[in-house]
Amino acid sequence: MASSLTCAGVVWALLSFLCAAASCVGFFMPYWLLGSQMGKPVSFGTFRRCSYPIRDEARGGTVMLEQCGRYASFQGIPSLEWRICTVVTGTGCGLLLLVALTALMGCCVSDLISRTIGRVAGGIQFVGGLLIGSGCALYPLGWDSEEVKQTCSNSSNQFELGSCEIGWAYYCTGAGATVAMLVCTWLACFAGKKQKQYPY
Repeated sequence: MASSLTCAGVVWALLSFLCAAASCVGFFMPYWLLGSQMGKPVSFGTFRRCSYPIRDEARGGTVMLEQCGRYASFQGIPSLEWRICTVVTGTGCGLLLLVALTALMGCCVSDLISRTIGRVAGGIQFVGGLLIGSGCALYPLGWDSEEVKQTCSNSSNQFELGSCEIGWAYYCTGAGATVAMLVCTWLACFAGKKQKQYPY
């Protein structure tokens, strides 16, 4: 099986896949922000939530339903900042995944990735990482929404957590994007083999 990648390119392909996987898993998981409400643990992502209050007609009160799910509609996401964050971070994850899968194909297909294509792919990774980083930076702007305040003892505000804490998924998403931007972008410059010059 011929490869179009150099040794640095193989490392780039594997690292790109790991970064894309970390960012995508972190983005999808609803554990960006952790708190509690009515004695039950509650967690938020950008477009998903675990544990939410529902009206219990039998008991005539409100109870916490301990399930994870996404919001019923895009407009149902608690704040405009989180809606923007969802779109920006999702786009960045898509770009990282696209480059990672192309890089992995380059391990098996000859003449797929040249030096120029490797550099273009590195540029796309940089943009993807930048988008995810922007999404992570926007996320704390939504901490002043009513849903978050109810979970964080009514003491949260923009860039103020109150009684809540940042979850592992936020760090996972940001770390994947950071490594993709700094390491993968640099490795991509040396990933492709030089094109053969044909005499005709």
